[in-house]
Amino acid sequence: MAGPTTAERDARQPRSESGRPGGERSGGPRVPLRRLIVVLAGVVVLLGLVLWLLYGSSWLRLTRVQVSGGRVLTSEQVAGAARVPLGSPLASLDTGAVETRVERALPRVDSVAVSRSWPHTAEVKVTERVPVLVMKKGADFTEVDAKGVRFDTVRNAPQGVPLLELTPDPKAASPRFPAARLLREAAAVRAALPAQVARDTRSLQVRSYDSVSLRLADGRTVMWGSSEEGAAKARALTALLKGAPKAGHFDVSAPSAPASSVS
Repeated sequence: MAGPTTAERDARQPRSESGRPGGERSGGPRVPLRRLIVVLAGVVVLLGLVLWLLYGSSWLRLTRVQVSGGRVLTSEQVAGAARVPLGSPLASLDTGAVETRVERALPRVDSVAVSRSWPHTAEVKVTERVPVLVMKKGADFTEVDAKGVRFDTVRNAPQGVPLLELTPDPKAASPRFPAARLLREAAAVRAALPAQVARDTRSLQVRSYDSVSLRLADGRTVMWGSSEEGAAKARALTALLKGAPKAGHFDVSAPSAPASSVS
């Protein structure tokens, strides 16, 4: 007697919802629910451990402040201004707040960068302002940086820094050119001076934004004018000093037509 045909055998086999014989299911392997729960629990535990290490344990606490970059300011002065919360978690250190406190408390600081150094240190790196001019203030001197910012008062003028004489002409006074603007003009002129002239300059007199003059160590004077065309004026002055070594006064306020005179 003939056995069942292939079609008959297939008809007898249990079929899955997809219609495939043998109860086979389509799709790739599935992760058991229990294993998924275990993996998620492990992630939560690990995250909790990391958070505890960063914020709850004593292993990563702030215990030290390291200061660098100071020339005049001491490490104690900078650290005192920073007011770093020692004993708190290093991860919670607000570096921006520390930088703001240092800049507000110490005008001599031009910029400051605060960073974390694991596991226990806050690093505070300061860049101090450098005086390029000084102004007489009673028996003391006020230092002015390259941006025209007055930042500190000292008993003795720094060696080699010219004296700034700010004597605005009332007739030339203008709301557009207040004292702060004149300071910036003077600082820009100082930055444009040829190296040798800068070393020989003893004072800058500023009467208005376009009337800046220099007095050199040997008594010679230079009418510089405004801070505009600084490079051209520097070249013109260098040429005049070489071409007229016995002249006592130089005028480079119009660098295309410089002039010199004996007196």
